[in-house]
Amino acid sequence: MVGWCPFQSLKLINQIHIGVDMRIAALLKDRCQTRKCNTECMRFCPKMRTGVEVIVMGERGKPIISEELCAGCGICVHKCPFDAIKIIGLADELKGEMVHQYGENSFRLYRLPVPKKGMVTGILGPNGIGKTTAIKMLSGVEIPNLGRYDDPPGKDEVLDHFSGTEMHPFLSSVYGGNIKTATKPQYVDKLPQVHNGEVRELLERVEQRMTLDEAVEVFELREVIDSRLEKLSGGELQRVAMAATIMRDADVYFFDEPSSYLDIYQRVKMARVIRDLSVDKQVVVIEHDLAVLDFLADNVNVVYGEEGAYGVFTLGRQVRTAINVYLNGYLPEENIRFRERPIEFAMSPPRGEWVTGDLVSYQGLKKDFGRFALEVGQGTIKIGESVGIVGPNATGKTTFVKMLAGVLEPDEGIVDADIKVSYKPQYITPDFEGTLKDLLFTQAFEVAQSGFFQTEVMEPLALKHLLEKKVKNLSGGELQRSAIALCLATEADIYLLDEPSAYLDSNQRMNAAKTIRRVMEKSGKSAMVVDHDIYFLDMVSDSMMVFGGEPGSRGVGEGPMEMRKGMNRFLHEVDITFRRDADTHRPRINKPESRLDREQKGKGEYYYA
Repeated sequence: MVGWCPFQSLKLINQIHIGVDMRIAALLKDRCQTRKCNTECMRFCPKMRTGVEVIVMGERGKPIISEELCAGCGICVHKCPFDAIKIIGLADELKGEMVHQYGENSFRLYRLPVPKKGMVTGILGPNGIGKTTAIKMLSGVEIPNLGRYDDPPGKDEVLDHFSGTEMHPFLSSVYGGNIKTATKPQYVDKLPQVHNGEVRELLERVEQRMTLDEAVEVFELREVIDSRLEKLSGGELQRVAMAATIMRDADVYFFDEPSSYLDIYQRVKMARVIRDLSVDKQVVVIEHDLAVLDFLADNVNVVYGEEGAYGVFTLGRQVRTAINVYLNGYLPEENIRFRERPIEFAMSPPRGEWVTGDLVSYQGLKKDFGRFALEVGQGTIKIGESVGIVGPNATGKTTFVKMLAGVLEPDEGIVDADIKVSYKPQYITPDFEGTLKDLLFTQAFEVAQSGFFQTEVMEPLALKHLLEKKVKNLSGGELQRSAIALCLATEADIYLLDEPSAYLDSNQRMNAAKTIRRVMEKSGKSAMVVDHDIYFLDMVSDSMMVFGGEPGSRGVGEGPMEMRKGMNRFLHEVDITFRRDADTHRPRINKPESRLDREQKGKGEYYYA
């Protein structure tokens, strides 16, 4: 009768569905503070109350959760005052696909991408879910433990595990020394700690498939070739790191965030260099600038999961499909939603004319540093207007922002404004001794406590879990989000944010852009945002300022101007055009000299075609 009763059949199906689920428990040890809590995870666990030791205190003073005994009720997740526990249900088919686990109740990684000759394999996903770990395993730097963190397998066992898959011959060649790999690291600002010397000395060591003179020309290093690494800017260090990687004679090249610190001109040039490299090599790229990733990658592996808990690599997709899936936040083949709402882009530019009053006017601004001089013509910023600032590095964008902020005095010209300014600098120095909570409450107590700030800034920037962290211990991305929040928490008439997307992953960039724009719209305040990420500027800007000139010697600033005019002027200088994706309306770079590229250049429409 069970087979005929529809209610019993539904119950049976539900039991089958539950039976195929796998449950994992993750403890975020950097959040867990047992000295400041009453071990709520142990006290409120229903099974613990019946005498079943689901949670025990480990030797290091952190709780250990038994995944076999856990009922998955989630009470400990909600009761933990520091949100340090995650109980997650995963599809049972992932059980045999675990690649690595760092320890009990620690982060675990499922599946790996497979590099392929003659194409660029992209990796797209949030920070903290195993992208860099995957590169280490593919390059042979780290051996997958297949989840056996207490009894790691040897290379032969790892190869047996991947037997019959595309990964087996690749790892077999890596472990056998038949494949040479070269890796461009994620944090190029740490390069001076690895090599204490001049750029020339570093590059001469790796002069293999490209000569030093060729590298200097391709990566625009003539001005810094005899400089010491500790004297270089972030963009210069990135170009040196790219040169040191590509100069090596390798079979597989890994690039971890190659666009960081670079302006849009340099990003497009680096993307073209990487594409040329992939003609007869295997190339893997982790990139958060979606426009650049779309331009340089052939296939993309989307990675989903939860920071510090787990990460899952999906199968490679064609680049357009992969980015659209990522923006939609839904994997149709696996029936998994990893974002509540899709990210959408506007087809048309914002309105051209603002009816609000003037907030800031400036005219004939000049600043001469001797080796570098900046000129900015006449311009006006309206109340409630968000202005995007674009242009090459070293053309005076930051100098202009500092003049408006009052940090620098112009040599000539007038800034007509009696306003309060909140300024987020390009380079953030974590010199505050206390926690992030202390910093926010010290500098902006009333705003930081308001419901508006909590809802519109703290939540979308995911800062709740960082409040008890020491500021000096924050990572680059955490520090950037904190600096954005601190800037927005300060009472001001205009908010000046210099490169707020730096160190943020794609998801965090979208959230930060929407946060800045939403705060300006709801508070009626103005903003000026310097950035190189086209997607970020598309989401945050109402109008545009364009900087040009000769980087490092002379800068010229124009605007603000209507968004369409500003984008066309800027992209004309870069010599690239964008089309709009039919499904998501996101900007996509056209291939040089393609039909669309030629048509749009002929019409003078480089962006809003």
